[in-house]
Amino acid sequence: MRIENYREAFLNYLEKNILVKEPENLYQPIDYIMSLGGKRMRPVLALMSCDLFGGDFYEAMEAALSVEMFHNFTLIHDDIMDSADLRRGKQTVHSKWDLNTAILSGDALMIQSNQRLEHYEGTTFKKLISLYNKTALEVCEGQQLDIDFERMLDVPMNAYIKMISFKTAVLVGASMKMGAIVAKASSKDQNKIYDFGLNLGIAFQLQDDFLDTFGSEDFGKRIGGDIVESKKTFLYIKALELADSEDKIKLLDLYSGAHNEDEKISEVKAIFIKYGIPELLQDEIQRFTLKAFNDIESLSLDKLKKAVLKDFGMSLMKRKT
Repeated sequence: MRIENYREAFLNYLEKNILVKEPENLYQPIDYIMSLGGKRMRPVLALMSCDLFGGDFYEAMEAALSVEMFHNFTLIHDDIMDSADLRRGKQTVHSKWDLNTAILSGDALMIQSNQRLEHYEGTTFKKLISLYNKTALEVCEGQQLDIDFERMLDVPMNAYIKMISFKTAVLVGASMKMGAIVAKASSKDQNKIYDFGLNLGIAFQLQDDFLDTFGSEDFGKRIGGDIVESKKTFLYIKALELADSEDKIKLLDLYSGAHNEDEKISEVKAIFIKYGIPELLQDEIQRFTLKAFNDIESLSLDKLKKAVLKDFGMSLMKRKT
């Protein structure tokens, strides 16, 4: 089945299952954030994984919805912590309503995401809820690391990879493993499909780092936004490692002081380019993508199904937005 078919099936299910009820000011923000769109990558992966392992992908729909609801809960709270006014070109929940409503609706959305797993019984439920709780806690840990990095000028690369693994990639891995659990795949396949999702999720986030600074305006947000916000991405961390003392001092100043935004973007990008950092980042993206593809080879799937996973990974890494 094509990716678009999984996405269409999920969107139809989502429309029927996200209902506004009383009190409206609690549930309207949930309906709003869930309807803002996005690639729906995580629920699609849950459905695809279930299907590939021989399950009825429709049986994984509640797990897929759980994952997507949790993801959107994190977006509500991320936007609050970042004081962001826009999400996917629309007002964020806390700016459209107010801070207290956003916090409460976010909490309700997380509880609802947890409730979705009550659809399953016995061992399947136990495995799903255990994975859900482990993943949810790791996402919180990743978010805290991201906050901690805001106060640091020198972030170790291994700490950065751990942060993006927890904040972004574990939910990708969990989505795929949930689909495998519903399909009753072997424990080995469940763990290997998780590893595939994890490594692909890391590559996906590193690709985001690249596109934010060196992508086109079609990326969907201002190019250089990470630089303006002084985010400690792979580009910045690797540049600090390789720059001579003069450029290192300049880079630290650009990330710690007040500067004209356009000039800051231009000067920081020039340092990145000078030391070949964009190429090194592409190498790192390729490394994690290849790790994901190696995980595919360990799965007890036929060649055709392995090709589906590889094609999906390739399409994700070729994206321009």
